[in-house]
Amino acid sequence: MNPAVHAFDAPSFELPLFPLQSVLFPGGLLGLKVFEARYLDLVGRCLRESEPFGVVALKSGSEVKGGSNTAERLETIGCLAELIDVDGDQPGILQVRCRGTQRFSIAQLRQEPNHLWVAEARLLAADEPALPSEELTGSARGLANAIATLKQQGSTPFLEPYRFDDAGWLANRWCEILPIPLAAKQKLMELPDALVRLKLVDDFLRSKGVVA
Repeated sequence: MNPAVHAFDAPSFELPLFPLQSVLFPGGLLGLKVFEARYLDLVGRCLRESEPFGVVALKSGSEVKGGSNTAERLETIGCLAELIDVDGDQPGILQVRCRGTQRFSIAQLRQEPNHLWVAEARLLAADEPALPSEELTGSARGLANAIATLKQQGSTPFLEPYRFDDAGWLANRWCEILPIPLAAKQKLMELPDALVRLKLVDDFLRSKGVVA
């Protein structure tokens, strides 16, 4: 874990976790199809109590391809998810949409009898608002074009409002749609400096000819 991520000394709190083979970024949109009993209970509790849960990427374990016989290992930094809407039309299945809010670090982990992971967690500082520097404005234009293309294809992967003048928001949205490894997305999400995160994304986009 990068100690620089801890920008302030936040108190710890108990947080139920939903491990996934994906990385949730602050401001991101996450859709889940929930059918396991432990996660149905988790969603129901969060809905009743208007509480978030934690989304954390799996390093290995039953939900990782080829790792069905491997004990679950979780990343130590994740992102809070707040429920936007829950559709329970299908018996035993919930279709859930969530919004990523704030990053957290995991101090300790335990598993409940139903195998739900629960963390002792601490919130991490949110990105400081930062305008993209002039050299990074191409990433903003490129994302606007990507959003327009996705909408033409019937896809709306991002929540509004769009904040093209916010380096952290830009970097996070690019990270969600770029074809980069899970481990790279995790490292980018963990970076405490939004401008550094956007610069790394911009370098990648230029290397692929997406941004000139």
